[in-house]
Amino acid sequence: MTNKIITLLLITISINVFSQNKAKNLLNEVSEKVKGYDNISIDFKYVLENTSENIKQETKGGVILQGDKYKLNILGVTRLYDGKTLYSISPEDEEVTISSESDNEEDAITPSKMLSFYEDGYMYALDVEQNIKGRKIQYVKLTPIDSDSEIKYILLGIDANTKHIYSLIQVGKNGSKTTLTVNSFKTNEPLSKSLFTFDANKYKDYYINKLD
Repeated sequence: MTNKIITLLLITISINVFSQNKAKNLLNEVSEKVKGYDNISIDFKYVLENTSENIKQETKGGVILQGDKYKLNILGVTRLYDGKTLYSISPEDEEVTISSESDNEEDAITPSKMLSFYEDGYMYALDVEQNIKGRKIQYVKLTPIDSDSEIKYILLGIDANTKHIYSLIQVGKNGSKTTLTVNSFKTNEPLSKSLFTFDANKYKDYYINKLD
């Protein structure tokens, strides 16, 4: 009986190690592919759900990434990060908030980290594989190593053919669920040299809120 238990345990360990290795190799391929591009332009659908709070918010957005720099448009607000300073521009409020990108929540997946956040701080294993509109999407389950993390787990959907990220599903310990689905993924587009530069002259009538 003891030998059977030991054998079963060894088989389970072997399966887990195999799954981790396959997941790691796939994530490495995604990382290498992303780092090979000069810039990336993504249009996406974003859904936030929390059944306990009766919340469901759905919107579309777009982001352009080049190294650490990005320009994100979502919910009518433009977030412009030049590598050092973050400018949040709200035409509805006629306000520009200036800050650093560092978030109060260390778990936050900012645009700068959106395509590389998984490289540190997570345990990973292969999850389900789905055929979505003719595309083979392999999901990798990421579980935070930090037990104090507000994230329960993340499912990262990867196109097995292109090695591009197709979707990101984040489940929080508070019951919240955010889903980001990529509608278009373009690379090495011609970009204006001033794309990530904040032009104060365009916002002379805006209230400037500069955070320390």
